[in-house]
Amino acid sequence: MSETIPTYDAVVIGGGIAGMYAAYRLRELGMSFRVFEEGSGVGGTWYWCRYPGARFDSESTSYGYFFDPDLLQEWDWKEHFSAQPDTLEYLNLVAEKHDLLRDITFNARATAATFDDVEDHWTVTFEDGSQARGTFLITCLGILSAPTLPNIPGRDDFAGQAFHTARWPREPVSFEGKRVGVVGSGSTAIQAIPEIAKTAAKLTVFQRHPNWAAPLHNSPITPEEQQDIKARYDQIYARCYETPSCFLHAPDPRSALDATPEEREAFWEKLYSDPGFGIYAGNYHDVQTDERANALVSEFVARKIRERVNDPVLAENLIPKDHGFALRRLPLETGYFEAYNRRNVRLVDLLETPIERITATGARVAGEDIDLDILVYATGFDAVTGGYDKIDIKGSRGRSLKEEWREDPPKTFLGVINDGFPNLLMVMGPHTSRGNIPRHIEKIVDFNVGLVRHMREKGYSRVEARPAAVENWLAQVNAANEGRLAGKVPGWQTGVNANVAGRQKLRVLGYYGGAVRYRELTDEVAAGGYKELAFR
Repeated sequence: MSETIPTYDAVVIGGGIAGMYAAYRLRELGMSFRVFEEGSGVGGTWYWCRYPGARFDSESTSYGYFFDPDLLQEWDWKEHFSAQPDTLEYLNLVAEKHDLLRDITFNARATAATFDDVEDHWTVTFEDGSQARGTFLITCLGILSAPTLPNIPGRDDFAGQAFHTARWPREPVSFEGKRVGVVGSGSTAIQAIPEIAKTAAKLTVFQRHPNWAAPLHNSPITPEEQQDIKARYDQIYARCYETPSCFLHAPDPRSALDATPEEREAFWEKLYSDPGFGIYAGNYHDVQTDERANALVSEFVARKIRERVNDPVLAENLIPKDHGFALRRLPLETGYFEAYNRRNVRLVDLLETPIERITATGARVAGEDIDLDILVYATGFDAVTGGYDKIDIKGSRGRSLKEEWREDPPKTFLGVINDGFPNLLMVMGPHTSRGNIPRHIEKIVDFNVGLVRHMREKGYSRVEARPAAVENWLAQVNAANEGRLAGKVPGWQTGVNANVAGRQKLRVLGYYGGAVRYRELTDEVAAGGYKELAFR
């Protein structure tokens, strides 16, 4: 007798911030569902990314869940920008308080999902061969959930410890007295390098392209600040939903080109010395759209780097020359540039001297063998669509999502639903708004759950986007990207990854018309009865 496949109203893939919130909302609807999570615990990013220095670069108070006001009063964020262990503790508290664990299966990596056109349901297959069925498949995969390794000869020959920052071991890693190599100089490297440098005997940073970064200015939250924060959560919540990126900062309406040099200098000095994303999300509005304005702020930040790095030649190697300031997602740092002033830290410029190969004992660069005990790959992710590519998703009549997204820009309606893939509801899929992730997650999950509620009330069992709605949304996405300097810069936000085949072409992966406008559009769709969707 064949084993009966468990069947639910909804199968949710991913037990991070999105999957946990989806479980909370689906339970309110009285639906049967199951969350399947690849890891052994909740938390998503904060479960996997345990590397030294991992923390928020958005304010802690703007990041947590807002659906439970009582928990906001109970929980004390320790720092203005929370460290990974505290964030994971918070997410586990949410799961415990709301009894979410009873609806989650851990250590379950989805490998395939197939839609049945006759029965109108999805069958999901997991790595161990088990399966689950659901009328709805809700993907909470995360936009940075598919880590990539560099294509360096001999990568598997290394005999020491080797980790990707997004697959960090759960047990502590000691760098005391060790020779450590870090490959990469993006966001995770910028957080990890100052911490590793404190105890490593020698740290070698292998940098392909330098990245802009600005000071985080983190600090503990005092008891007085804690009291003030908890009294103002309604204001904080409102502020998040009135800014284009859901951060606490909004672009300054003034032009950098209209300000005098003295005014610009004073403004940028303030932003550079303030905590958080002000210099990224609260800058003059035209630094992201006008090359002249961006060149001015780039020179200001380049000057700051030169002031912080003692060796002038080294400082120049740490200043990006291939893109302007904040045209890639800006990392915030604590002592990153000063780390290169330490005698135990060495920078290897891979543009001048590429790694020839990884050896059993380290890395060979321009004929030199650099001995290493630990190798850290801070080499990023196949962003946004990479998590979907890891699952063989077959929709109506066997259509392959991976194949359809391989060459063309990914096509969706509002980034949450496709044509040809009925009942597949995505959270933070391609072409949703970008910024403070939990705030976007809340609104997207609410939209998806509202759609499910509508279908239950009308007696529908199947929904997909109309092809015309998909094409119209892609046109809106492309229009919103016009004029953005960042849209011309290769990086994870534009879908470029040198370590992934077929990821060398610029793609628009987000909706950049702003979170406020995005929510207005989703609200209009719901209020209009979802006429852009086809039901059955």
